[in-house]
Amino acid sequence: MKRVAGRVLAERGRTRHPDGRPETPGVERPAGVHVTITSPAGPDRPATDEASSVARKGGELVTARDLAGVPDGGAYDVPPGAIVTDLARDEAWRRRIRLEERSAGRGMATRVAIGSDHGGFKLKGEVAELLRSIGIDVLDVGTRDENPVDYPDFARAAVELVARGDARFAIVVDGAGIGSAMAANKVPGVRAANCWDEATARNAREHNYANVLTLGAKHLTPEQARKVVRAFLATSDGEERHGRRVAKIMEIERRTTRG
Repeated sequence: MKRVAGRVLAERGRTRHPDGRPETPGVERPAGVHVTITSPAGPDRPATDEASSVARKGGELVTARDLAGVPDGGAYDVPPGAIVTDLARDEAWRRRIRLEERSAGRGMATRVAIGSDHGGFKLKGEVAELLRSIGIDVLDVGTRDENPVDYPDFARAAVELVARGDARFAIVVDGAGIGSAMAANKVPGVRAANCWDEATARNAREHNYANVLTLGAKHLTPEQARKVVRAFLATSDGEERHGRRVAKIMEIERRTTRG
């Protein structure tokens, strides 16, 4: 009788589980050899080097293991104040996972780096005041006064905080916003956009996943700049089709910077 049942199951493309357990209802198994793989990982598994390498910074960690249950192209909500490891960011980029790093209840980033040259110094102060008023932690890299300085130095200082994961976004101000954008985009992992109104700010975030905003102090009033900043911070990364195109941008970067 068992041999007959076995032949019938085999003809239907099914077989009993190797250890004798009954088949799961509704699940078709092809006949043949079946291998069940279980992970050696468990709740008591020691912390990985990924986690221990950044644990000294303090705060909650988001590692690549935390993204295991997120579908490709999905989103992961990063707790306010958490530190995202480099491996986690690489995994998110590879699988097109959006890391939503927001402050509680505001839909805004929790940490933003700001910088400017002498021409953008006053507007930088306006931007910093706005950010603090909506509960954002501001990391100001300078400049500290209106004495002449070189904008690439301060653009680099601000955007490297983003590249390292110490800030969610950076905002850099100079006379036109163009030079700072050029300098910022030389830093791997940075996608800087020079925006001059709310529409371009929203587009930069939704379509291009920009993580750096540059502003031109000679072309924006403080009120206009505040509207641009609010639109930039309040807009999420767009749909998967946009992410696919951004991934191609980042692949260009990876190929051209590969040593």
